[in-house]
Amino acid sequence: MPAPELLTAELTLSGRITTASNATFVGSIGDTTVVYKPIAGEKPLWDFPDGFLAHREVAAYLVSEVLGWNVVPRTWLRDGPLGQGMVQLWQDTDPDQNAVDLVAAHDVPEIGWKQVLEGEDETGRMVALIHEDTPALRRMAVFDVVVNNADRKGDHVLAMKDGHRHGVDHGLTFHRDHKLRTVLWGWLGATLTDEECDGVDRVIEGLHGELGRNLANLLSAEEIASLAKRCARLRSAGRFPAPSGDMPAVPWPLF
Repeated sequence: MPAPELLTAELTLSGRITTASNATFVGSIGDTTVVYKPIAGEKPLWDFPDGFLAHREVAAYLVSEVLGWNVVPRTWLRDGPLGQGMVQLWQDTDPDQNAVDLVAAHDVPEIGWKQVLEGEDETGRMVALIHEDTPALRRMAVFDVVVNNADRKGDHVLAMKDGHRHGVDHGLTFHRDHKLRTVLWGWLGATLTDEECDGVDRVIEGLHGELGRNLANLLSAEEIASLAKRCARLRSAGRFPAPSGDMPAVPWPLF
């Protein structure tokens, strides 16, 4: 739980993030800068007709905490100027780092990066979508499989100065059906590390205890059951899954 003052002190808005699909604001609670997404500002989605995006954002944070990898910045529900919504701690990113990038197809680094796909840009130049090959980003990719993230764009990966990587914008998660759309396909088929397996095990165990009780206030019973099944499949396979089904494997736009 966040500090009591973050739950009850006045939330003051200072600006709006206009590139977001749903109403998203920057604000402050005392000296703490936050992102605020009111439920009242959510647009209906045909493929996510149930529940609220804000609830899924908080559920994603709870799963991140049980995994133990600090993927999602602290996130909670509270009232604000436009009603109840999701509030998340603002993160100051490093503008000199890009964990996910588009580069000329002939300039893909040989070491430290994974190529996801190749295609033409609007000028006809061949480009490649790449992401860094780091433990922090691998953990995010495992997290995305667990929560069934349908919208892991490149801009939803925040590169921090210390090398940590935060993931944000998790409203399109936890669907009961397979919805995984991500730019982090570089480890397709790779064996999970012991640390990654241990994280999935913590989620499986948590669903029978406090995590399961907390998620019951945010997700449907069917969504929680699907979460449990995904964890079990991932743990049994012991490796990163491949894309499946008829839906696109990557979100659009990519960033």
